[in-house]
Amino acid sequence: MLAAFYGPRRSEALGLKWSNIDFQTKIISISRKVIEANVNGTFQPKGFDGMKNQSSNRTLPLIRDVENELLYHRQRQKMNAAALRRAYCHEYDDYVCTDSIGKLLRPNYISVQFGRILKNNGFRHIRYHDLRHTCASLLLKNGIPMKAIQEWLGHSTFEVTANIYAHLDYSSKELSAAKIAQVLAIGE
Repeated sequence: MLAAFYGPRRSEALGLKWSNIDFQTKIISISRKVIEANVNGTFQPKGFDGMKNQSSNRTLPLIRDVENELLYHRQRQKMNAAALRRAYCHEYDDYVCTDSIGKLLRPNYISVQFGRILKNNGFRHIRYHDLRHTCASLLLKNGIPMKAIQEWLGHSTFEVTANIYAHLDYSSKELSAAKIAQVLAIGE
């Protein structure tokens, strides 16, 4: 749901902490990431406060449907912690994306599970990262300016966003063509 509504990178979605969400003022801050790091020969999830670039740090409005799902998820985390008592891992209590025993989810696990969900429901295969592109495409198709999409996705520059999504902005070219034809109409 986070990927569909906000288009975060996989590492950013996994890095989301409860302390990044203000349910009172209805904002969500994307400012952390989780990557897989080699720790003593095994790959394990590791959280970082540093982002890919400064523009990757962003604060966005908390969308009501996402808020409701997050509140439900937080309640499930609390129920799991209560049921498992000492067997529950409390090291990652502030993270949103943990498994049923409280451990931080691995980025590759997300990719594999996403693929399984698609396959089990008869959908064609896409990458998890394609949800980021879908979010941007939907925003663009619905009239959101490219600059706002840059900020929403946390791209470092306008050019990055434009280079990735300019081919999708054909409707604005049609509007431009209609407007210039109207302005420069000859003989009317």
